Amino acid sequence: MDQTKLERLALGMARDHVWMEGISFPTTILGDLKSLQDEFVARDEDVIVISYPKSGTNWIKEIINLIRTRGDPSWVQSVVSWERTPWLESSFGLELIKKQKDARFYTSHLPVQFFPKTFFTSKAKCVYIVRNPRDILVSGYHFWKAVKVTKNPDSFEGYFEWFLQGNVPFGSWFDHVGGWLQMRGKENFLFISYEELHQDRRASVEKISQFLGTKLSPEQLDSVLKNVTFQAMKDNNMSNLSLLPDTLMDHSKACLMRKGIVGDWENHFTVAQSEAFDKVYQEKMAGIPPASSRGSNGLTRLHRVHRLDFLRLLCSQRSKLYMMIDI
Repeated sequence: MDQTKLERLALGMARDHVWMEGISFPTTILGDLKSLQDEFVARDEDVIVISYPKSGTNWIKEIINLIRTRGDPSWVQSVVSWERTPWLESSFGLELIKKQKDARFYTSHLPVQFFPKTFFTSKAKCVYIVRNPRDILVSGYHFWKAVKVTKNPDSFEGYFEWFLQGNVPFGSWFDHVGGWLQMRGKENFLFISYEELHQDRRASVEKISQFLGTKLSPEQLDSVLKNVTFQAMKDNNMSNLSLLPDTLMDHSKACLMRKGIVGDWENHFTVAQSEAFDKVYQEKMAGIPPASSRGSNGLTRLHRVHRLDFLRLLCSQRSKLYMMIDI
């Protein structure tokens, strides 16, 4: 890991954020996303994880890294995650991606309108992980308090309003997910949810490995599952961001591996906040058209989960919207 380069990068940044086309980004973002969009060449062999922040990105990256090594944990235990799976939208990550000669594996939080154009005509495989936005809000609040390359929330109440307004890193969750949903039904695009991974990790890993065209033996699958548990990743300094320089993150305020659970939002939202969130969700997601057919990768089912506010999988019985769902 080039620690010096990372620290030098961080020291040259303001502690706030930058705006591009009405969207807030961390100051680690490339200065020219237009050039990335127009000039970056996606390869047919590329594998990409795309997500909205705090959706389970590091979890899905770890899973895919271990699938690619057929369960051998030596790589994920010896190379930091941001070098194994570089960030497309950072200068540090883009430099690493361009140097990769074999099948590349990289990550992005970019909204669909900023993504490289060549990706949409390539056969590159993309895994998009989604998560209950209420849990994303809570996780984001705790995480962004510690990150030094974006604005830091002062209170949960304030961050709650920022999130509903889309005034958070990488913009509105509703716009991000709604934009990428237009890719549903494509053979090279897999939607999977954080909640699916929690509910049946083995079946989810099998689905991902099948999508990637990698057949795992029972022993290899068991090794993948063993090394992607919350505790295994929390104990792995190559994966838990503990090695990020202090100039990028205040480790005394937060850590990447906080709880790793489903439904933590219920410990934070008031009844009024829950009702306000439900109202915005209904307004923002109502215009997404239904998928026309039951395509590969269960995309239609996942889309229905979004349309019905994640159904019983993601909604709490405390939510009024849950009671309105007709399954």
